[in-house]
Amino acid sequence: MIKKIIGLFTLAVFIISCKNDVLPKPASQLRLDYPEARYATFNNNCPFEFEINDDVIIKEDKNCGFTIQYPKMKATIYLTYKTVNNDIASLLRDAQNLTYKLHTQKADAIMEQPFINGERKVYGMFYDVTGNAATNSLFYATDSIKHFVTGSIYFYAKPNFDSILPAESYVKNDMQRLLETIKWK
Repeated sequence: MIKKIIGLFTLAVFIISCKNDVLPKPASQLRLDYPEARYATFNNNCPFEFEINDDVIIKEDKNCGFTIQYPKMKATIYLTYKTVNNDIASLLRDAQNLTYKLHTQKADAIMEQPFINGERKVYGMFYDVTGNAATNSLFYATDSIKHFVTGSIYFYAKPNFDSILPAESYVKNDMQRLLETIKWK
């Protein structure tokens, strides 16, 4: 009797275990659809204007600072405005310290891209930070006499450069456009 039970159990195991071979799933890629950027000039009572993507939410802070929000990407560009009062060296040092002192521990590389628009008197630097830093793009712009603007991108996620790269590239392009279109009033 025990031999029959063992035999039936073995037969049941063989019948149940016979399946089709498992095939690996084909490689796939994450599909992220971002809207094509459409730019418009943002102009208010502040002493500068710039072009920005139509799909953002802009909130004005005190002293002509702005938060430019990308809700779908969970990202924000923070703009800060300061009046130059014979302290351009100090403002430049602070902007460079923000980039290098805060980001060198986590960044793999920091690339500097100087920006000069002599016609509009806008001079600055765009920093492209690669790696798991808190922000991946920063800039400053000035006319060296009256105006000084800084900007940086922050994502509401743990810094993981590979994961945020597509969204970071999209927002970085908008921030570069912002820098390139600053006009002093």
